[in-house]
Amino acid sequence: MPAHLLRPALGLSLLVALGIAAAMLGEGAMRADFQSRFQPPTLAHPFGTDQLGRDMLARTLAGLGVSMQVGLAAAAISTVVAVLLALVAGLHRAADAAVSFVIDLFLGLPHLVLLVLLSFAFGGGTQAVILAVALTHWPRLGRVLRAELMQVQASDYVRTSYALGRSRGFVLIRHALPHLLPQALIGFILLFPHAILHEAGLTFLGFGLEPSRPAVGILLADAMKTLAAGRWWLALFPGLCLLGLVLAFDNIGNAVRRALDPRGARS
Repeated sequence: MPAHLLRPALGLSLLVALGIAAAMLGEGAMRADFQSRFQPPTLAHPFGTDQLGRDMLARTLAGLGVSMQVGLAAAAISTVVAVLLALVAGLHRAADAAVSFVIDLFLGLPHLVLLVLLSFAFGGGTQAVILAVALTHWPRLGRVLRAELMQVQASDYVRTSYALGRSRGFVLIRHALPHLLPQALIGFILLFPHAILHEAGLTFLGFGLEPSRPAVGILLADAMKTLAAGRWWLALFPGLCLLGLVLAFDNIGNAVRRALDPRGARS
């Protein structure tokens, strides 16, 4: 296997293994055993146990599964919004100016503050986190797609299409959209780890998922309460697994970008 494909292949294998393990061990994430409270890592509990004696390996895997679901939904919504607004920007100069203003407005606002406000405004919970993350992660991708659209509209074959009487909508759908989809795919994959991290951050701050769910942010927030007592495993293993998940998606996204962008492959 080529060297540049090794790391993304390992990352993809990790994600598949994570999904299988989360499905197999998910039930153990909520099973309490008060006789096994605060046990350090052992062969029976490789990640230790928490204050209710629940297995931290099962809870970490279940939490990563929840984070992947939230990240998938948020990244998909963000990508769809970015593509639609990029197409709207190609309809007319006034529409382009309006889209550019909205992008600059979102990029100019403090990101974390906007996340917290939107999550609070939507009432908290899983759906609120998905909407908050989705509505704050599309602007950068939208700016990239708009710039790509401007390049397509300035090309000779698009000018020829207009000269032959084609409508602007026809040009956007038949000529511009196929050029935007590869960039949108790359953006979707690279948005995924950002969405996961911000979901964990929101949940850690108390504005995210329900406390009853074994999300990584909740595990880290609970770990902070007992970290001073020497229960280091409660924060170490969920944090490392979250970092590994983010790096896996980042490697996959970079590999897809090199495959779809010849200019990036030569750089």
